[in-house]
Amino acid sequence: MQNLLTDIPGVRVGHAHDAALASGVTAILFDQPAVAAIDIRGGGPGVREDALLDPANTVERVDGIALSGGSAFGLEAASGIQAWLAEQGRGFAVRDALIPIVPGAIVFDLLNGGNKAWGRYAPYRELGYAAAAAAASTTFALGSVGAGLGATTANLQGGLGSASATTTGGIKVAAIVVVNAVGSVTVGDGPWFWAAPYEIDGEFGGRGLPAAFTPDMLAMRIKGGPAASASENTTISLVVTDAILTKAQAKRLAMMAQTGMARAIYPVHLPLDGDIVFAAATCTRPIEPLVELSELGMVAANVLARAIARGVYHASPLPFAGALPSWQGRFGS
Repeated sequence: MQNLLTDIPGVRVGHAHDAALASGVTAILFDQPAVAAIDIRGGGPGVREDALLDPANTVERVDGIALSGGSAFGLEAASGIQAWLAEQGRGFAVRDALIPIVPGAIVFDLLNGGNKAWGRYAPYRELGYAAAAAAASTTFALGSVGAGLGATTANLQGGLGSASATTTGGIKVAAIVVVNAVGSVTVGDGPWFWAAPYEIDGEFGGRGLPAAFTPDMLAMRIKGGPAASASENTTISLVVTDAILTKAQAKRLAMMAQTGMARAIYPVHLPLDGDIVFAAATCTRPIEPLVELSELGMVAANVLARAIARGVYHASPLPFAGALPSWQGRFGS
């Protein structure tokens, strides 16, 4: 186990980004189509193919997931991933036609100092293709990479995080997340992560929680303060398990995993956020549908909380005037 999404066999991750743009794309590909669902709790989401993921709708499985910067422009990233999959002969078969199924979600990073003067067409389709082509390894970078390159939080640079775990019954679950929250991932002005109770082996600094919480620590810190905008935020994520799940069970997993955002971001699920959890199952290990599924959801929430903290812990500051500091820059050794 590498504490990454790719600890789930048959899952690959690739990044593509542009430093001058200060934005990018992360592609998650499944070697075999995966059962998938979605849960949306933020008030300002940007999503592609979310209706398809409803348990009442026909298509059961997806070929990949796109996570992208660029706000609504970034929804084109899924088209690039779709194009790469089509070249590999992947897709949902309708007689002789193959249609790669690639849901996606975006974060707003258009005001982070990067050069967004891209001309007539935004670059996200090509970045999506490049990210898919790069998804060849069982490891990948965290922090200021891919869709997390231009992410920010209320007080620190955001980023891309991942984590994994195994249930007592041996079911694997892992998460990947782009942390661009309107709220804060750390407590007050200190180094402590809200997700500290779930940390394993000092994976995000081992600082624990403060000895006591002051009113100032519990005050609302949001990006932009009184001028906060509904379009400037969002945390987007995917949890994947090797359990055999139905589409309805994957939906329940996504709902349970959302608790991880509440454990790691303060405040969360605001009108100013577009918080999203995709859930996918590679369907290789049987699972008991009540107690074991409940434990899987519990562990998935913990894993997502850890991934959120790791995304900020590994982030680097953007090289622009007025950029937010990174956690490492303020508190790292």
